[in-house]
Amino acid sequence: MKKLLLTFSISTALLLAGCDNNSSPPDPAPITKSQPASTNPPASDVTHLHTASNGDLPNPLKKADNPKYPIGSTATITTDHMAGMEGAKATIVGAFDTVAYSISYTPTTDGDKVKDHKWIIHEEIVDAKDPAYKKGDKVMTSADHMNGMENAEVTIDSAEKTTVYMVDYQDTQNGEQVKNHKWVTEDELEK
Repeated sequence: MKKLLLTFSISTALLLAGCDNNSSPPDPAPITKSQPASTNPPASDVTHLHTASNGDLPNPLKKADNPKYPIGSTATITTDHMAGMEGAKATIVGAFDTVAYSISYTPTTDGDKVKDHKWIIHEEIVDAKDPAYKKGDKVMTSADHMNGMENAEVTIDSAEKTTVYMVDYQDTQNGEQVKNHKWVTEDELEK
């Protein structure tokens, strides 16, 4: 009887210790292939979708006539839009002449505001009009590079007429392959 009472007491103490409100297990980290760069602190519902990209392109999108980095060539990425991107060797899978915009927006998934996201392109603006948009303009985007980006109202932070590239690369931090990353600009690549 004493053994049963002792076992019951120990079991109850362990059960009550496990119910302590001051010690809860940490929230699990979101599962993502790439995390936003330090300039855009990650929020659990604001994660890049690079690796899920199937390479679909917005219409119409003009292929670059004479890009500095032709399709199939390689270049080194010199920007850090994402952790594990800077310094990676990229293979060029698309080159297009357009206007690239850096944008700020609040995700449609109610996440934290994203500031200075680089890049969406003119063809990813809903009902895009010419000429190109300017700093401060508010538009809707059809881009889906990040969770909560598609159909979000965005503010244009900057606009740059350039050649943009869709690239494949190996993440320098986790070694994973990133396919069809949209977008890097010509000045974010080097031979």
